[in-house]
Amino acid sequence: MANKDNSVNIKSDGAKVAGAYHHGDLRAAVIAAGLKRLGEGDSAELGLRALARDVGVSATALYRHFPDKEALLDALADEGLRRLGALQAQAWLKAGGGIGGFKATGIAYVRFAHDEPALFRLSFTRQMPERCPDGSNDGGEVAYNLLRAGVGEALPGVEDPDTAALHAWALVHGLAMLILDRRIEWDEAKVTEVVGLTFGGVG
Repeated sequence: MANKDNSVNIKSDGAKVAGAYHHGDLRAAVIAAGLKRLGEGDSAELGLRALARDVGVSATALYRHFPDKEALLDALADEGLRRLGALQAQAWLKAGGGIGGFKATGIAYVRFAHDEPALFRLSFTRQMPERCPDGSNDGGEVAYNLLRAGVGEALPGVEDPDTAALHAWALVHGLAMLILDRRIEWDEAKVTEVVGLTFGGVG
């Protein structure tokens, strides 16, 4: 797959005109198409031309929203992090917060990596902070802020919440990568047990 996609005049048969999309709809449609391709595996083609064909517009129409392929990959990675944060927030609420909720967010993290491996890898291989020169937050801020808040509620009195949050993050991320790299098999019961050990042996 080429690293750059500079084509601006490829159209699919029966392509829609860009004006057929309301403002913002095309961007959302392209991101959805990219997520679908990622769901097909790590080797999915994510060039602008390929996604333009998927949504039925010319590649030219995409440049208003994505000036280059890097911007497109950043958008997909950001969406992946937002989805992860949303799943963790749901897990926290479902478990009722506290230690149980904190543990549930860790399990949700590993489960997301298992269920969406290509999106997970993309989301954590993009250097998002370096690509947000305006200082705006990327989707990862949602997940990290929830993690830090979880440390404060589940582990009251901890001296350094940021260090504790990093400890918890390192554990679930390392566990997720061991599963994705097939060093260990996916076993949700085992994941639950290992994540629980992070919080003083909570089962």
